[in-house]
Amino acid sequence: MKVLVTGGMGYIGSHSCIALYEAGITPVIFDNLVNSSVKVLEQLKKITGTSIEFIEGDVSDAVALEQALRQTNASAVLHFAALKAVGESTEQPLRYYQNNVAATLTLLEAMQKVGVNKIIFSSSATVYGDPQYLPFDEQHPLRATSPYGWSKIMAEQVVNDLCCAASDFLAVSLRYFNPVGAHPSGLLGESPQGTPNNLLPFIAQTAVGRRPFVKVYGSDYPTPDGSGVRDYLHVMDLAKGHVAALLHHQADKGFHTYNLGTGQGHSVLEVIRAFSVSAGKEIPFTLAPRRAGDVACYYADATKANQLLGWTAEHSLQQMTDDTWRWQSNYPQGLEYSDE
Repeated sequence: MKVLVTGGMGYIGSHSCIALYEAGITPVIFDNLVNSSVKVLEQLKKITGTSIEFIEGDVSDAVALEQALRQTNASAVLHFAALKAVGESTEQPLRYYQNNVAATLTLLEAMQKVGVNKIIFSSSATVYGDPQYLPFDEQHPLRATSPYGWSKIMAEQVVNDLCCAASDFLAVSLRYFNPVGAHPSGLLGESPQGTPNNLLPFIAQTAVGRRPFVKVYGSDYPTPDGSGVRDYLHVMDLAKGHVAALLHHQADKGFHTYNLGTGQGHSVLEVIRAFSVSAGKEIPFTLAPRRAGDVACYYADATKANQLLGWTAEHSLQQMTDDTWRWQSNYPQGLEYSDE
C-alpha cells in the first residue's frame, strides 16, 4: 500500500512516516516546507534505512495534488498539512481558515478527481472546547474556543458531508490531545520555528539554555498542585494510531471519529519535574497568572480507539520527557540549524 502524507515533513507527519514504513506501508511525503526542514528526509533515512519519496507542493495547489496522487498511485491520504497554533489563529483567522479548511476542500476535490477515496484526517481535541464533562469522549459537544479549533470542526464537517454524498468514501478523523516526545533514536523530534507554542518544546529549550525559564500560567487551579492538567501523548504512540486507523478501516466506508490520548492527565509542574529528571538538572520556572481561555483539566477517553482499533498509548510521561531531552540534546538549536 502507498499513501500520500500531506505535511509529512512536520512533527507528527514525519513520525507517522516511520510508523507507516514499519507497518509495511510506503509513505510519500507532500509538503511545502513552510514549517519544516528538508533535513527531515536525511533523518528518516537514518531511522528507516530507506529513502522516502518527497514531493514539494502545497495543499492549496489542486494541479500539484492531482499530479502527486496520480504519479504515486496512492490508495489513501494521511492529511497533516495544517497550521496549528491556537494563539496565532486568533490573530490570523483568515489564514487558518484558508489553510485548514479551504485547502482541505482542494485536497478532497483532487482525491475525487483521481479516484482516491480514503483519508485519515489529523484533527484535534480543541474541537471540544471547554469541557462540559471529563474525560472527553467522542460524543462530547463540539464547541471550539479558537479559530484553530473551529477550522478543525469545519474541516470535519466537510469530510463528513462528503462521506454522506459519496457512498464509497472513507474518512477517519483522529482527535488527539497533546503530542509530545521524539523518536527514541534522538534523530527526529519537534523543532518549532520561533517561540514554541507548546509546553514540552519550551521546557526542552530552557533545559538546553536557549530560554531563561519556563513560565507556568496559573497556579491556583483546582488541581493537585494548582497548575493546569493536560493529556500528553507520545508522538510515536500517536503515529501508530494513524496506522491502526488506516488498517482497521481499510475495507470500510463512511465517517469515523476517534480520540487519541492516554486518558491520564499530567500537570504542568509534574511535566517540569519529569523533565528535570531526564535532563539531570532543575528546570527553572516562574509562576504567572492564568491565561484567558485556559481550563483546569483536559484529558481523553480513548476507550473507542482501544476497543475498535486495538490501539493503546504505551509510553509513560518519563519516557516522553526522556526522548524529548535526547532529541534536544542532540540538536540544541533544532534540526534546521544543525551541522549535519
